Amino acid sequence: MPAASEAEPPTLRERYRAQVRGEVKQAALAQLAQAGPAGVSISAIGKQLGISGPGLYRYFSSRDELLTELVIDAYHDLADALAAASHAPDQDPRGHLRALARAYRSWALAQPHRYRLLFGPPLPGYDAHTQRLVDAAQAAMNVLFSNLGELENGTAAAPPQPLASQLAAWAQPHDPGIDPATALRAVLVWTRLHGIVSLEIAGNFASMGIDPGQLFETQLATLTT
Repeated sequence: MPAASEAEPPTLRERYRAQVRGEVKQAALAQLAQAGPAGVSISAIGKQLGISGPGLYRYFSSRDELLTELVIDAYHDLADALAAASHAPDQDPRGHLRALARAYRSWALAQPHRYRLLFGPPLPGYDAHTQRLVDAAQAAMNVLFSNLGELENGTAAAPPQPLASQLAAWAQPHDPGIDPATALRAVLVWTRLHGIVSLEIAGNFASMGIDPGQLFETQLATLTT
């Protein structure tokens, strides 16, 4: 008899359900890349996969549920990419932060449709602030918290009130050890990374005749001084 702590292997029905859900998400990602979040269509996916509309809703109850799964998957993938980059051996805290920033840009350039899904304007009527989405988003921010905590080492100036209290209220439920100064630095670093990466994937720098890679590295140098 297997030990009580051992998980039972998935049943055939469970494996089939996981396979179909995976195929639906892959089809949705293709739609996302082609037409953005507004282009994700349950009925079109059903036709593509040969599953009736009512049959497909047994796997995802609505388009919003499907979008939520895509968002959570993307946040987890981004967090994994950041964590892998920031934990590279033989680097000091500044080196880790530079590696993390480059991984953030690389992830966005490799799959801009998923980046826009995370950080673009939400669809009308879609609740982008449910607790599941907030928790998933925080996983990536926690990697930044960890690296900045090593870099700051208690030397950063505390932000003014009421901003300090707002930052503490935001950060501490996820990591009680984060002080308001580190939380502020994390937010500011993220806004600068997000701004330059968002402009790059939108093609703004190309239209200006500016090399986005060199511009990013110049920005990065200011973040790690």
